[in-house]
Amino acid sequence: MNSYKKVMVVLLLAATTFTSSCTKDFESINTDPNRIDAISPGTLLNPIIYNVAGFNMLQADDITFDFMQVALNFPSPTGGLHRFDVQENIGNGTWNTYYRWLNNVKEMYNAAVKSNDPNYQAIAITLNAWIYANLTDCFGDVPMTEAVKGDEGVLRPKFDTQKEVYTALLSSLETANTLYVTTKPMIFGTDILYGNNITKWKRFTNSLRMRLLLRVSKKVEMNAWAQLRTIIDNPTANPVFTSNDDGAVLKLTGITPLVSPWGRPIDFTTFRAAGKFFIDSLNEMSDPRRDKWLSQARASNGTTLIGYRGIPSGYTGSENQFAFIPSNLNQALVTGAHIIPIMPYAEVELIKAEVEHYFNNTGAAKVAYEKGVKASVEQWGAVLPTTYFTNTAAAYNGTLSRIMLQKYYALFFVGYQQWFEYRRTGLPALPVADGMLNNKQVPSRFFYPIPVRTNNPQNYQKAVENMGADLITTKVWWER
Repeated sequence: MNSYKKVMVVLLLAATTFTSSCTKDFESINTDPNRIDAISPGTLLNPIIYNVAGFNMLQADDITFDFMQVALNFPSPTGGLHRFDVQENIGNGTWNTYYRWLNNVKEMYNAAVKSNDPNYQAIAITLNAWIYANLTDCFGDVPMTEAVKGDEGVLRPKFDTQKEVYTALLSSLETANTLYVTTKPMIFGTDILYGNNITKWKRFTNSLRMRLLLRVSKKVEMNAWAQLRTIIDNPTANPVFTSNDDGAVLKLTGITPLVSPWGRPIDFTTFRAAGKFFIDSLNEMSDPRRDKWLSQARASNGTTLIGYRGIPSGYTGSENQFAFIPSNLNQALVTGAHIIPIMPYAEVELIKAEVEHYFNNTGAAKVAYEKGVKASVEQWGAVLPTTYFTNTAAAYNGTLSRIMLQKYYALFFVGYQQWFEYRRTGLPALPVADGMLNNKQVPSRFFYPIPVRTNNPQNYQKAVENMGADLITTKVWWER
């Protein structure tokens, strides 16, 4: 064998050996030890909480505040949501955002099941119920059982009726309550809402169940009042929030990644005024939350402070009719270190107050009412005056309207919840104005997004037929 052939044989043998070795060890050699090859439930938890909570806070500002006369564009000679001038695309962002994060919740749940971690399963169920309840309350019937299954080839999901959605969500929350194992630590990172406190997560699950039960309390077949009574009477089996420290309130530090969802906080107050109704009731009660939420109005000279004064929603005519510069929302609400309330403790106490009112337990209703008010005031960093409830405008007077007025304030910045509760009860009694459209009625729902109508027409049409019409005046199932 000449030298050339010898060299070629050696090279071929070396190449064969190298190829065989590479093939044998290719997977291990090419596996990045620093890259996660299987997602953990903790990887998804914080992005879901932060993004959905932040979106809800933005929607409170963009939509709820206008519908519920908290604030309005000013000057605003015509149009605007405070006049119920609602465009067809109003619900597009809500639909798309919620389904995007519901897909992540599904992945989180599946990862928790794969990890055999019941706490993360229960948390995923809770987040799922939180988002789906918001979604169905905005639209009515929505896809659920066949939703977020694009990976399975389901591209045109059927719509579930709102009754089916609520039945499933309430059942799932009952299940979640039994899944928690408080002696088992959460090992997949630290969550931004409760810092891995499983007891507080369990309280959130049951508190959320109370919110959903109250929402459907008009529907006799849901047996909501009896279930609410059971939760209240059995706190050991069904623990709920008992203090502001328990409440589902996301605390932002102002430091990345826990920064404000507002890209430009100045937009929060530019061309804006606080609503007259929102302010007038606070003034009647001499409520300490005014200073935390609002700036003072100024006389037309631009300097003299004249107290808290707002602009009526749906007003007609020129802004020149208002001979003052109105109060505005405080920009500090959305800058630096601030909070995003998801479900505050105050809401639970005011739910209890309504339940006790329903069962004619006046004393217990009063206790819960006062706890709820105090909790809301303190949540926003104010102090409740010792004389607060001696004011007849603030004292519990045995009526649902008094409870719901305080709940209106307790739900400040809690996503769409003020709007949902108004639709359920018609309270607080919002004033009407000549400039309002939609027969001067607060809208009952959003239009389905146009892409849903065009891409899933058959299932969309079935949903519309079941509900009555795809209009903002169509009442959802629990409203009827």
